[in-house]
Amino acid sequence: MTKEKKSISSAELKVLDILWKSSPLSASQIVAALEQTESWNSRTIKSLINRLMKKKAIGHKQEGNKYLYHPLLKKEEYLKKTSRNFIRRFFEGKISPLVAHFVKNEKISAEDIQELKNILEKLESKD
Repeated sequence: MTKEKKSISSAELKVLDILWKSSPLSASQIVAALEQTESWNSRTIKSLINRLMKKKAIGHKQEGNKYLYHPLLKKEEYLKKTSRNFIRRFFEGKISPLVAHFVKNEKISAEDIQELKNILEKLESKD
């Protein structure tokens, strides 16, 4: 996410998530998808779409008499930026305290442990 893009609210993120999963979509398709999980009315969802347009997180193209929306902000780019900010804010920019926190406070499956080991082994082999 570039500096000129403002932060994405949790409500806006739900709209973006719909578009990351499938796009382009019309406003009515986005409304239909969100009505399954949220109790928002269509005007609220259309306001979220407009806010995302102003933030340049989504774009649109006109097809007939409707607009089809698509993400301009890539999910990977968003995750990279927000995870970096999270680690800076809560763990002094260090990853090991983050992992330690989860190990102490969350149940970690044997599969997750093995996956973490594999990731670390790959990182060590690059040295």
